[in-house]
Amino acid sequence: MKNVIEVNHISKKFVTNKKYTGLVGAIKGLFSREKEEKVAVDDVTFSIKEGEIVGYIGSNGAGKSTTIKMMTGILIPSEGEIRVNGVEPGKKRKDNAANIGVVFGQRTQLWWDLPLSESFTILKEIYDVSDEQYKEQMEFLNRVLGLEEFFHKSVRTLSLGQRMRADLGAALLHNPKVLYLDEPTIGLDPTTKRTLWDLIRELNDNGHTIILCSHDMHEVDMLCDNVGIINTGNLVAYDTPQGLKDALLESNKQEMTEALSKISEESDGNTSTDE
Repeated sequence: MKNVIEVNHISKKFVTNKKYTGLVGAIKGLFSREKEEKVAVDDVTFSIKEGEIVGYIGSNGAGKSTTIKMMTGILIPSEGEIRVNGVEPGKKRKDNAANIGVVFGQRTQLWWDLPLSESFTILKEIYDVSDEQYKEQMEFLNRVLGLEEFFHKSVRTLSLGQRMRADLGAALLHNPKVLYLDEPTIGLDPTTKRTLWDLIRELNDNGHTIILCSHDMHEVDMLCDNVGIINTGNLVAYDTPQGLKDALLESNKQEMTEALSKISEESDGNTSTDE
């Protein structure tokens, strides 16, 4: 299998105005030009083969979402290089967008006040999907996602589970080769979550390469071929789920243990924020 995604020594640094504490500090900050640099992702390297499901996990602020944003072309790496299907996402955003689908669990690409059907019609034009391709893809999406039961309802009236299925459908409308799922099951009840797991497996069986970000360790263990763990901007582990379990038994895996403990605590608290 060829590598669909290659991430080579990427780093992302953000430069912001230095903040000071207290009232005096706040006033000082208005006039100060002093800057401070934050390294969100530090020298991360990995590759993903065609047809894999890869989990990418980390606590809030670890650099997980920043990495995904660089892989999708939303952000450009400060250092290093990313190639998705041979394309540098940040330099050729239009070419990259034609080959990827993205679902952010806490955001939607659908038009809130429009019927779902009209959102899909707009996306059809944006992605330049032909009538024949649209009909064929909608038959597939209706079969695996059951969109027809709420296809003509306003997006704002959909349940969380229905909206997640709708967002998945929207991300797959142009039949992308690569699918990024960032916390797709957050807030879902156990039954709906298991249904979504089955859908992810079926999409993978249909040839989609999937990158899954999640706080749910069971979800990652159930679905993923390989898993990367990021902690304070560093990729501390990348292996199969079983390989990671075996590594935890070793005494020199403190970084990985700390990262997993943070993820577990956040999962128990059902929290998720941007990084």
